[in-house]
Amino acid sequence: MSAEDTIAVGRRVLVAEAQALTAQAQALGPAFAQAVDRLFAAKGRIVCTGMGKSGHVARKLAATFASTGSPAFFVHPAEASHGDLGMIGPEDAIVALSKSGEARELADVLAYATRFSIPLIAITANPESALGRAADIVLTLADTSEATAEVNAPTTSTTLQIAIGDALAVALLERRGFRAGDFHVFHPGGKLGAMLRTVGDLMHGEGELPLVGADTPMRQALLVMTEKRWGVVGVLDGEGRLAGAITDGDLRRHIDGLLDHTASEVMTPGPKKVAPPGMLASEALALMSDPPPSVTVLFVVEDGRPVGVLHVHDLLRAGVM
Repeated sequence: MSAEDTIAVGRRVLVAEAQALTAQAQALGPAFAQAVDRLFAAKGRIVCTGMGKSGHVARKLAATFASTGSPAFFVHPAEASHGDLGMIGPEDAIVALSKSGEARELADVLAYATRFSIPLIAITANPESALGRAADIVLTLADTSEATAEVNAPTTSTTLQIAIGDALAVALLERRGFRAGDFHVFHPGGKLGAMLRTVGDLMHGEGELPLVGADTPMRQALLVMTEKRWGVVGVLDGEGRLAGAITDGDLRRHIDGLLDHTASEVMTPGPKKVAPPGMLASEALALMSDPPPSVTVLFVVEDGRPVGVLHVHDLLRAGVM
């Protein structure tokens, strides 16, 4: 095959799967809402199961549920028949995946769900299969061909299973009111975890704050600015709120007779680039970078009062950048 032929094959597969996803979206109906309701109502965990390629999708689905606020785990159907059925409790809900719905290894899981009245949601192409008949709710795969029509290897069907699983997870996520801060609890490591850390996690606290009062002579303000080494000093009003900030740019603008002024006379009033402790580190980085002008230091404020200071180097060390 030439490179052009190979690329053509890749495009054909992607187009076929994209068309299948569109068909699946159009076919989604009341059963999907019922499935979300049933999973949301489960007091236990979501048990995902499947055999072969469907099993790999089920593992991914369990991981997605668990990371977005819906406790879940994967049970291998063959292992279930040898003791792992005991992992499934009466308050759980089962999501079983099988394109044909006739995977023999699922038989004991289906019987167990029926015996103990455990809710069973099927994701299958055949609602009249053994899995479809045993299920309380059936999410039917759209009637589309696999991307390898002659070989019939699971391709399009597994893409649809993944997409339906993602749709369930996102619907549950929104139903639970799950937010980025909650997501960080389950993703503390790596680049994603760094982006989801908050300003409060990274800021320097009270003892390192460069602050002076509004009437402070500039000679003293410069000493504080130099001692704290942030390249900025915050100016407080009479109630301890952040009234302004003095940066290198302010010093240059007032270089003539600088030491004859007070902090309030030199400062830039009402700094716009401040952050609450709960702001995500990624949002703080965007705020620092947003012109005009970009900055390297943010004051962290709560009810208008400074509680910390954040430098761009803190974001760099945390892996946000």
